[in-house]
Amino acid sequence: MDAEKRRTPDSDGFSSLLLMLIALSGEFPIEQVRRLSGSVSYADFVVKRLKRERLIRTYYRDGLRGLRLTAAAKKQLAADWPDRFVPLFTGDTMTNAPKYSILHRLRLHRMAEVLVSMFNVGILSFPWEKPVVFTPTPLTEAPYIEWPAYYGSREVKNLGALATKIRNSRAMGLLLTGGSIFAVYNTGPALMKWEYQAEMRLKALLQIELCQNRLPGQFGAAELSAILFGSHMGQAPALLDADTKGKDHFIQDGSYDHFYFLTCDQRGDVILYLLLHPDEKAVLDGILSQGLDPARPNWAVVNDAMDGDSPVLFGYTCDMPRIMKFDNVLHIHGRTGTLYCFDFQEDAMRQVCGPNVEIRHIDFEAYEGSVFHQPQETD
Repeated sequence: MDAEKRRTPDSDGFSSLLLMLIALSGEFPIEQVRRLSGSVSYADFVVKRLKRERLIRTYYRDGLRGLRLTAAAKKQLAADWPDRFVPLFTGDTMTNAPKYSILHRLRLHRMAEVLVSMFNVGILSFPWEKPVVFTPTPLTEAPYIEWPAYYGSREVKNLGALATKIRNSRAMGLLLTGGSIFAVYNTGPALMKWEYQAEMRLKALLQIELCQNRLPGQFGAAELSAILFGSHMGQAPALLDADTKGKDHFIQDGSYDHFYFLTCDQRGDVILYLLLHPDEKAVLDGILSQGLDPARPNWAVVNDAMDGDSPVLFGYTCDMPRIMKFDNVLHIHGRTGTLYCFDFQEDAMRQVCGPNVEIRHIDFEAYEGSVFHQPQETD
């Protein structure tokens, strides 16, 4: 193939975006390509074109289909941006020589799914666009995280010996915002089995290494929360099933006061956006509060507003411990309350909550267009 056809596409184009994501992922789940473009046909067209140009190939095994870079694509990317890609394509790294076992490939796919969600919401995700935080030695000068930034688990491993303490953690990475730190997980289509002690070591690492040692000025008093991505809302009831062991599912243990369950799709992207934009969330909360009384802070039942003496919870961010606490305390005190969620969450919330909770839903499609926009689909 001639040099013109083998060249790397323009750095602002969809083709280059896809090549970069595959490079960072090692293997990229093919169904995720359509999440990057507003046009399904255009996304499919770009994949076919990159295959014709022998820059990507499909790897299919054990029922799992993913996209991998060809040797020609790696060579071209490393030549065009050596500072970005040479480290990814050097040595026995998962991005240079991804393994072929189903477990290793599934983890690569789960990591890629999270990366897409972060990118879609405008979170800084590429290593070269974020401040350097994770290094083997202490930082000489603490950077400031001006914009939400996501650091994948491979970046966290740059801590060196410190990273060995959390090697069994199931976390995909860490999301740093202005005043909060989120441990990020992805359970995929199956319920995750937690390594409880490993996750507690991760939390301790965040408290000591980030909040106290590396970024104390910005995150010294930061709230530690967690985000769990999944394939569909039907997983939420099982995650909160009172009959399951808390240490197996970890969420029920109270390790994080806020543990949000988001789906790896456009709907989850919108909720992630709201979590990171309190002003936008406040607008929606204001709409839901119309006709209601103000919240009662530090009241017996957690609430975001009151309907007379009946508490109201805005549960559309799917903060699972908070929803569980709302339901449990209402049951204990024999009170009734109202929970607001998006319509696609309604069935799951009815399974999670008991008869003391009235569920009211928000039309997601009517709301979604006003707060979220797909990336440009031109190349």
